[in-house]
Amino acid sequence: MTLTSSDGATGYILGHSSEELERLNEQARLIGAFTRRFFEEAGVATGMRVLDVGCGAGDVSLLARELVGPAGQVIGFDRSEAGVVTARSRANAQGFANVSFHVGDPSEVTFEVPFDAVIGRYVLMFQPDPATMLRRLSKQVRSGGLVVFHEVNCDDARSLPSVKTYDQCWRWLISAMRGADTNLGTKFPEVFLKAGLPAPMMRLEALIGGGTKSTKPIELIVGLISTMLPEIEKMGIATGAKIDIATLASRMQKEAVERSAVLIGRSEISAWCRVP
Repeated sequence: MTLTSSDGATGYILGHSSEELERLNEQARLIGAFTRRFFEEAGVATGMRVLDVGCGAGDVSLLARELVGPAGQVIGFDRSEAGVVTARSRANAQGFANVSFHVGDPSEVTFEVPFDAVIGRYVLMFQPDPATMLRRLSKQVRSGGLVVFHEVNCDDARSLPSVKTYDQCWRWLISAMRGADTNLGTKFPEVFLKAGLPAPMMRLEALIGGGTKSTKPIELIVGLISTMLPEIEKMGIATGAKIDIATLASRMQKEAVERSAVLIGRSEISAWCRVP
């Protein structure tokens, strides 16, 4: 999720601090089941050789390893050395000899053996030209192999009836993530076709909860706001005092309970196809 374009343009704006790597781990806890279902439905299965693009701290790679099993192989790439170091440590701690991690851009690497699948989560949204990247990555996949990506549509996040603080947080986040396409998930057909691939199959899921059971959507947005807080303040979107990160989650929860509201997270969208 930290890859950049081949011309060196910065792609991932959330940074690579230890706090951000921890947030990614918490995010994986919240949405990991979605990614698993996306990959399983697409056909990622036992024995496959899989390339994970923008592996970060290894959450998606380790999930893929569960699907391919000991007979398969997972190779993760990321431009963040800190992320790769963390991913390697996690794989080594679990004794996974068939998972490896590398610093760099796999679209610019020559592999002797093509992959059965290329996968990624929250990668294309940070690319200046996602179709070009996807075209290059698809060349690493054998004919009949899979291209599977998981992206988002943040505009779908909302509350009913409106929980003001929750809805405001999503507006702040979208404004702060300038340069990232926070609605990339709804553009999959266009991106796949421009990349020279068939029109993809697609699937959508989302975090949702009501009243006292709305903690998961709240945890997701609070984690993102916490990471983006310096940028939000720098851009003049909101002050730290107004956001009050220490009480943000409890205030949203209180509003949700008072209004008996349903909180809906961003749409988690997958797209997949087989390479001709």
